[in-house]
Amino acid sequence: MRIALLGLGEAGSAIARDLVVAGADVRGYDPLVPNVEGVARRADEADAVRDADLVLSANSSHDALPALTHALPGLRPGSLWADLNTASPGTKQALVAATAADVVDVALMAPVPGKGLRTPMLVSGDGAARYAEAMGGLGASVTVLPGPAGSAISRKLLRSVFYKGLAAAVVEALAGAQAAGCADWLAADVAAELAGFDEHAIERLVDGTHRHARRRADEMAAAAEQLRELGVEPRTATAAHDLLAALRDGER
Repeated sequence: MRIALLGLGEAGSAIARDLVVAGADVRGYDPLVPNVEGVARRADEADAVRDADLVLSANSSHDALPALTHALPGLRPGSLWADLNTASPGTKQALVAATAADVVDVALMAPVPGKGLRTPMLVSGDGAARYAEAMGGLGASVTVLPGPAGSAISRKLLRSVFYKGLAAAVVEALAGAQAAGCADWLAADVAAELAGFDEHAIERLVDGTHRHARRRADEMAAAAEQLRELGVEPRTATAAHDLLAALRDGER
């Protein structure tokens, strides 16, 4: 299996090393990373893909389309282009429109460091089954999702609204609690709340947010005011207030 890896940063280099160990013939290009052990360095994107059966693009969301554009002169007919970047569904569809090659939308569903090739991957697009067969044979954990390119990353990004939003709320709340002298208490309280979450808790959250939007909007306005008094900018508190106010006013 001849694999080109475009982007040899933290994630790309970890996957590249595991591919080499698994027996793949790996070549790569990254203007900022001179060498990765076992990976044949190529001069540019087109040079990297010219003899590859599978291309893994692991750059960044804003480099996803430029990487393909630069690689097109060397891309062989029948090659499979797998985009591992956390780009929008629209960007994934733009990749499909830009090439005749089969494009695979790969959503990495966990941090790559420490897992490498074993990072769970959710994939969609015309080449998803081929990708799963090729990468699965090298030890990757791949789940095929029916649907076009963009379907896999859509699920990851929707999940990110929760995970990253939760993380932002916890960071902001703890910053306020630190300033108020009760960080240990709040950390323990948050941990206990999260430990008790299940499907019913989610239903109660959603139902309560809609039914009590007016009272909760006022509460979050007060919370934001307190954070300002403590010297903490209330970014997530203000966002929560705005959402609750929109629900209160009948907006969607």
